[in-house]
Amino acid sequence: METKNIILELRTKMGLSQDELAEKVFVTRQAVSRWETGETVPGTDTLKLLSKLFGVSINTLLGSPIELYCECCGMPMKDGDLSREKNGDFNEKYCSWCYCDGDFTMDFWKRYGKLGGKEKFEEFKKQLINEFNTLLHIEGLPKVEDLHVLAGSFINTAYRLPNGETVKFLDDNATYLGNQLECEFGGDRCFGIAAGMDFLLVSTYEANGENPELVIYKKR
Repeated sequence: METKNIILELRTKMGLSQDELAEKVFVTRQAVSRWETGETVPGTDTLKLLSKLFGVSINTLLGSPIELYCECCGMPMKDGDLSREKNGDFNEKYCSWCYCDGDFTMDFWKRYGKLGGKEKFEEFKKQLINEFNTLLHIEGLPKVEDLHVLAGSFINTAYRLPNGETVKFLDDNATYLGNQLECEFGGDRCFGIAAGMDFLLVSTYEANGENPELVIYKKR
């Protein structure tokens, strides 16, 4: 759907006239009319106001030209998943589970925020990526390019050990850095990697996490 139709639909749904919408976003009625006929598109500042007023992302107002992914956990996002700043504006970089009211919700981010902020956190991510790529030498594991912050409850898989015992290595209530990677040799199994302050973990599994197998759990 085009921007002109989206604005018309959202305005009508809210029961606003063109004059009323114009007043709320500090433009003229003629400007609203031109948006709805497709002659013009709202500017960046006006799009932010419309986003806040209608409760949808700027991405949606522009006809969803790109698929949004949370830069924290890497999950795809729709309007209902987007986080908000303290003033109510949408933050289209992060989902509402990772970021809320101007702050990150996950303990990993908060811990590293206290140790030096996002710059230090990014340095730590690069260090872990380098360790995955240079220390493990796992056949079929492609080069690690990025790590996302993931909730323990999302990735804490139970693995069956050679003695038949089933063990979980992570904490459901903690957060970790990890990613999912396709095997270089193809097939129906992929790699799952995870890391914390003191370990690196690599596993393989089928679609939807079925039939997981632990490849390595290495202390740092």
